[in-house]
Amino acid sequence: MADLRERLIIVISGPGGVGKGTIVARLLDRDPRLWLSRSWTTRARRPHESMEAYHFTNRELFQAHIDEGGFLEWVEFLDYMQGTPVPDPPSGHDVVFEIDVHGAKQIAEKYPDALLIFVDAPSREHQEQRLRGRGDPEEKVAARIAKAAEEVALAYELNCEIVINDDLDRAVAEIEGLIESRRGRAASC
Repeated sequence: MADLRERLIIVISGPGGVGKGTIVARLLDRDPRLWLSRSWTTRARRPHESMEAYHFTNRELFQAHIDEGGFLEWVEFLDYMQGTPVPDPPSGHDVVFEIDVHGAKQIAEKYPDALLIFVDAPSREHQEQRLRGRGDPEEKVAARIAKAAEEVALAYELNCEIVINDDLDRAVAEIEGLIESRRGRAASC
């Protein structure tokens, strides 16, 4: 098992529908030193969602994994569970967690030097459009929009770096800059 304290830990969180997955995919394509920890979820796969987006499972198996100490963090979110398995990244790679902000808080408690990045939409209206565009049913859209205010408040409480995804290329470049800045600080220590 790798010691995560020897690596840069990057936590990317934000409300549903703000483009976290798209941003993370771009980061991974552009930076071979990044490794993504794939989260588990008990929610159903969305239409057109890749089977690789999550480890999709049921509540019984998820709970068994909790009982075995198999998660670094986990949370009950809306009507499903999601969590990050204890990671084992390849040597020489920094770790990216694409998780909700409550999971980011749990990671920060274990790894205070983690780089916490909170991605948000330019407005709740934009977020709502994106959620509908990816096929979320109306009741899920409403629940995620309502949850967003709580998530934003927690991101500020955690002193996350806030990145507004109003332009994908700019948001990716901003996050790359945050990562390189943190790597530069670590190298000079």
